[in-house]
Amino acid sequence: MKKSYKLQQYIIALCFILSINFLIPRLMPGDPFTFLSSDEGQVNSVFAQEDIEKYKAYYGLDKPMIAQAGSYIKNLLKGDLGYSIFYKEKVSKIIIDRLGWTFFIVISASFLSALFGIAFGCISAYYKGSSLDKLLNFLFVALSEIPSFLIGLLLLFTFAANLKWFPLSGGMTHFSEGGSLTFNLYDKIRHAVLPVTSLAMAMMGHYYLLSRASLIKVMDKAYIKTAKAKGLKNHRVLFVHALKNALLPMVTHFFMNMGTMVGGAVLVENVFKYPGLGTMMRSAIAMRDYTLIQGIFLFMTVIVLAMNYFADRVYKQIDPRIRESLR
Repeated sequence: MKKSYKLQQYIIALCFILSINFLIPRLMPGDPFTFLSSDEGQVNSVFAQEDIEKYKAYYGLDKPMIAQAGSYIKNLLKGDLGYSIFYKEKVSKIIIDRLGWTFFIVISASFLSALFGIAFGCISAYYKGSSLDKLLNFLFVALSEIPSFLIGLLLLFTFAANLKWFPLSGGMTHFSEGGSLTFNLYDKIRHAVLPVTSLAMAMMGHYYLLSRASLIKVMDKAYIKTAKAKGLKNHRVLFVHALKNALLPMVTHFFMNMGTMVGGAVLVENVFKYPGLGTMMRSAIAMRDYTLIQGIFLFMTVIVLAMNYFADRVYKQIDPRIRESLR
């Protein structure tokens, strides 16, 4: 019963997302072809009125909104995201070409933020009330309030523009495709360091606060006091006995956090001109490319829903009490 109710929630959320996804591009001023022919379009394509009408008819933009929505849903059910109006390519191909770049920084940042956030949270919980705990608490609470794009700007000005330790923008050095595999890998990692660090730092505070709160509860348990009484080393008590029993909320948060990271990547990629879905989304909005906007936004929201679903599943698998109560 509860499983079907949960499924209904996801279906309702997806239907709402599809509606918003269809309406938002069409609420923007102008249509793609009129916009590209204007001074704002910033491209050389100029369409005559006859051409505009022809392209509108080709893409179905001359039909009533209800008819356009019906065609949109019908194509989605067939797995067809349509053709990009500006890039003249399948939207699915454009997304696949950019997907690897975005996934690389999102997954890397997720693991780094979890690793360092949980590690510092454990240390802070173990030394609760000390000067170290107060300092860490202040730093990570402040860090969690700074948006990822602002952290990215600070890193960009400091480590790329001033110190010149890392590239200013892009995902790889131009015209470097002919280099060795080792050089290309090193080059891509150098370009990804600052975007990954920006995302990781923005989310690190959430893991710190969550792990600290969970560890403080666990540290008061009898078996932790017994482990301390046996003379076990501090790091063994903390990272083996305590952390093992405090991981449940952190594991589920990891999957939910990945969905949030995808949204954060949109802003960070534009700061560093990183060639992922975020920069492509900005380009699509600038060019009023309805089909590309719809395709990227839908893909990102499906990823967020999928991560929430996995978080639910993992939570039930890890904690038997939750699994039994939901049957």
